[in-house]
Amino acid sequence: MKTFITSAALTLLALGSGHTLAQSMALKATTPATSPASAYPMAPAAGLYQALGEQAGIRALMDDFVVRLKADPRIGEQFKDTEGDHLAKQLTDQVCQLAGGPCVYKGPDMKEAHANMDVTRSHFNALVEVLQTSMNARGMAFTRQNQLLALLAPMHRDVVNVR
Repeated sequence: MKTFITSAALTLLALGSGHTLAQSMALKATTPATSPASAYPMAPAAGLYQALGEQAGIRALMDDFVVRLKADPRIGEQFKDTEGDHLAKQLTDQVCQLAGGPCVYKGPDMKEAHANMDVTRSHFNALVEVLQTSMNARGMAFTRQNQLLALLAPMHRDVVNVR
């Protein structure tokens, strides 16, 4: 019972704070350093990289995602001039690194990458919905989807630049 209460308290702390206090307490030694992949690094869930299908599976997911993203009526216009293969490669490296894989994301950090774009919270939410559609299309378990989204969600601080 004590373990359950401690776990619940750490979870509430993580959900209630902008900073992942619970993770820093429980996983301090394994939390990755800040990098261009994420200014808010978190340790990935155990086995997430493998559950995503490793690098090939992540690339397949990102290829599907980019096609859907460019076609989305809410935000596709923002990606019309973006070279799809390059974007899919950058996203693959980023997700692979964040999920605990061997890839290294070498692109710009999220603040720099989105500095000249007018990104609203609605745009960010639409992008997440498109990613969820891609994950559903690939048959990803809901738990694994949430684990990936938990790694990406803190980026809204750097991506959304129109308040």
